[in-house]
Amino acid sequence: MIRSYEIPVVFRVMPDEETQTAIDQVTTWIENSTEGVDEPGSVTRIDRTRFGRRRLAYEIDGQRDGNYIFFYANMKSEHVPDFEANMRLYDGVLRYLVIREEEVAFVEDETSIVEEITATEEPAEEVTEEAEETVESDE
Repeated sequence: MIRSYEIPVVFRVMPDEETQTAIDQVTTWIENSTEGVDEPGSVTRIDRTRFGRRRLAYEIDGQRDGNYIFFYANMKSEHVPDFEANMRLYDGVLRYLVIREEEVAFVEDETSIVEEITATEEPAEEVTEEAEETVESDE
């Protein structure tokens, strides 16, 4: 099953040509299918401007700064372990995280939501009235 993933990657600070080469390499790993996986993945968007170059919270491999780039991709879940293995071994990547984007369930019938809200409100009012009666009887 093909799923959507958000993959934030922290690259070493490199010249623009080397950064582009690193981005192309990660894109190739996402798009190329591994053995046993029929459908290749696809990169839907690359966001270079969301964070850009930032100071790291702590030093990683002698680096104090990192270049944050977000990849948005669709790939099979069987492909993720091989992709992560490539990311771990690549020197240009300081840190990465593969986040599966959850599917949003849409409710077709909006009236059922309204009915649920009103049904949950009624018992709360009854509890309030019972609490007021208890306070009055204690006085």
